[in-house]
Amino acid sequence: MRIQTRPIAGPRLVRDYLSGDASTLELFGVPATDAFGEKAAEVERTFPADGRARLARILRGGGGDRDRRLERFVQEEGFAVTTGQQPGLLGGPLFTLYKAFSAAALARHLEPELGRPVLPVFWIASQDHDWDEVRRCRLPDLQNELAEVALPEGIPPHSFHIPDLGAELSRARDQLLEQLPDSDFAPEYRALLEGSHGRGGTLAEAEARLLEGLLAHAGIFILTPEHPEAADTAAPVLLEEARHALEREEALHRRGRELEAAGHELQVPLLAQGLNLFLRTEEGRERLFRAGDGPFRTRKSGLTLSLDDLEARVRERPADLTPNVLLRPVVESALVPTLAYMAGPGESAYFPQTVPLFEAAGRTPPVVRPRLSGFVLESKVEKVLEKFGLEIDELDRPFHEIAGALAREEMPADLRQALGALRGEIARGTRTLAEAVEALDPTLKGTVDGVRRQGFSALDDVEKKITQAIKREAEVAHAQVQKAQLHLFPLGVAQERVISPFYYLFRYGPAFLTAIEEAATSVVKGDR
Repeated sequence: MRIQTRPIAGPRLVRDYLSGDASTLELFGVPATDAFGEKAAEVERTFPADGRARLARILRGGGGDRDRRLERFVQEEGFAVTTGQQPGLLGGPLFTLYKAFSAAALARHLEPELGRPVLPVFWIASQDHDWDEVRRCRLPDLQNELAEVALPEGIPPHSFHIPDLGAELSRARDQLLEQLPDSDFAPEYRALLEGSHGRGGTLAEAEARLLEGLLAHAGIFILTPEHPEAADTAAPVLLEEARHALEREEALHRRGRELEAAGHELQVPLLAQGLNLFLRTEEGRERLFRAGDGPFRTRKSGLTLSLDDLEARVRERPADLTPNVLLRPVVESALVPTLAYMAGPGESAYFPQTVPLFEAAGRTPPVVRPRLSGFVLESKVEKVLEKFGLEIDELDRPFHEIAGALAREEMPADLRQALGALRGEIARGTRTLAEAVEALDPTLKGTVDGVRRQGFSALDDVEKKITQAIKREAEVAHAQVQKAQLHLFPLGVAQERVISPFYYLFRYGPAFLTAIEEAATSVVKGDR
């Protein structure tokens, strides 16, 4: 088993940024040289004096030496590399780990460069609300078919925080375990799954417990924004957004027009009169809108609140008010002395839209760096690729196209030569005949042309039947390729976005985490 890395895909905005294009770096608010040094200097100026001690109280995880590292972080005024993801069922897909280990790799490389501690921090984005995206977990089962474990549909968007999900989480955990093999590593990871998804609570809590165990291997810390101190720290940033809602909206729309004028699509759509804030109501997590120049309103629950109402509500329940995707990095910068954020292609593309919000807070966005992206190649999959001379990306297409190409390539050379020779003989023979009959009766040339077309058509039919016979003979071989495709592009999507890491953890144990760590390190070194 090994990990084959690849550059993250993305729109031109992201490609130009990663190539170091000066005008695109400016759009991201990143200097062309010494980006980390300049960002570190800014964090030193703007991050509150007591912020690191507060963060040390909020963070969980970090591995066995967490206390020593946190003490150094506070005393030596350290920094952080962050990343994050919505809480996914049973750990989510592979790229969740890719993000976390990428943050750890960059943190390790920045420490000696800056001469200060740098912590890797994974933000569990439990204030997001794409339930359909996170309620599923998929993996190849013991029969090498793609199995799915899922929480029920129709659960409200604020379901990350519903306390009675415990039974559903335990049921999903047991279904996952049924699809996994017994191995020397199974007891350790079975215990981790049972400990995280067998104690009741919310999906966010289960995910935090699970990642705390998985990421201890790399000393990665976990941050949950529902922590009381985190919510208290975020509240002033969020209320300031509400107080200046109109001017922030106008600034974001100006920024959007600038990006579009430069030929870039907006990753995050901008809503008229929409705040960058959500309020937790009885209907779930609802977007706040300006009601003209007056109070704020929600659409589904029909609430209307003045600024005073909103401030009073936040004083009582700070966690009720949460940021949208554009404001979340600004909130993070108030909680964490962030130098860099490890992002996928979609996340990378939205950071230029955040610049006005950071400017309003007196800061710049973090330095965006690409997370690890790649494919886990098991030996059984790699052997199939080698056997048929296939590159990984060739499997990223409908299987009938792959099967047809393989059948054509698998035609024996002597058959292919015989078909080619016969095709040539038909062409030569009919041409000679056409020349001979033209002197006798020129109108016969059309008849000869018809014979040539009939001959080629009949030969095409023969070739199709030969190809079909080869396909039948190659059914076993094609089944092997189809299984390889299932492992690399399940559901027509890159493996990292679908398959659960537990498929590999139960088979390869800690060696799988080491492989991710090494691949992330190679990406960070190559990127820098």
